[in-house]
Amino acid sequence: MDRSQVHTHQWLWRGFPIRYQQAGQGGVNVVLIHGFGAHSDHWRKNLPVLGQQYRVFALDLLGFGFSAKPSPGPVLTADQVPYGFETWGQQLLDFCQEVVAGPAFLVGNSIGCVVALQMAVQAPDLAMGLALLNCSLRQFHERKQATLAWHERLGVPLIQTLLTHPLISRSFFSLVARPATLRSILRQAYVNPEAVTDELINLLLAPAQEPGAAAVFTAFLRYSQGPLAEDLLPQVQAPVLIIWGESDPWEPIGLGRHLGEFAAVEAFISLPGVGHCPQDEVPDQVNALLQQWIEGRQALAVSVLG
Repeated sequence: MDRSQVHTHQWLWRGFPIRYQQAGQGGVNVVLIHGFGAHSDHWRKNLPVLGQQYRVFALDLLGFGFSAKPSPGPVLTADQVPYGFETWGQQLLDFCQEVVAGPAFLVGNSIGCVVALQMAVQAPDLAMGLALLNCSLRQFHERKQATLAWHERLGVPLIQTLLTHPLISRSFFSLVARPATLRSILRQAYVNPEAVTDELINLLLAPAQEPGAAAVFTAFLRYSQGPLAEDLLPQVQAPVLIIWGESDPWEPIGLGRHLGEFAAVEAFISLPGVGHCPQDEVPDQVNALLQQWIEGRQALAVSVLG
């Protein structure tokens, strides 16, 4: 895996500096979208491999990684941002238009899947296909909370209310952004403890030191509105592949299987003994599945056109 072929760039989106990485110069376009609390380095095991065949991009969503972290706010302005899927979907849409300069296969992990779905609904002509890896089920969403027992409904709003207090939110973030705490959290999400390396800990913690990181982190934890995957999937026109680590404790596969019933979904592939981030825990499996799927879609397109 030759990472020397991966190059880092900066793109200005509505005045905000956005970091992205790119590998490969030929083939179809592929855009990788990270999950909550992560950034484009979480695709470090995928970029150089997929870049051997495709023109591959991975971007840091606004508020994460080494992209700008303006203050959370109700409307998008020069100094504040409503952190949610409509904002990130628009960012991804503009990225495909301005940087990728054409349609792309979108590959997301966790909340990155919902970002990809949002963009595919907004701009179907730019989405050649979507691969969703352990899609976020958004179990803290207000509509899902409404289905819980009364005593279960109290917990999430209480925590979200507490996180509106600046001192509490900063204290909470400083606790999470410690190597020992993050390692413990990741060892829940990853089945293989050897995949939780010092490199992974360091790359995820590095952006946490930037101004604004704590505010963005806690703002998203308080975000219980916006679209669900099941709202967007019926509107998606592009083919969808779902890949799911069977041992994901955060997004249980039993709660996610219903996503495979939507018409756009071509296949639902479960990975035994794999957790929430299959692209990082079992990259060889995920890279092979993505290559096989993309090649299959291209072959189908050729046969239809032919």
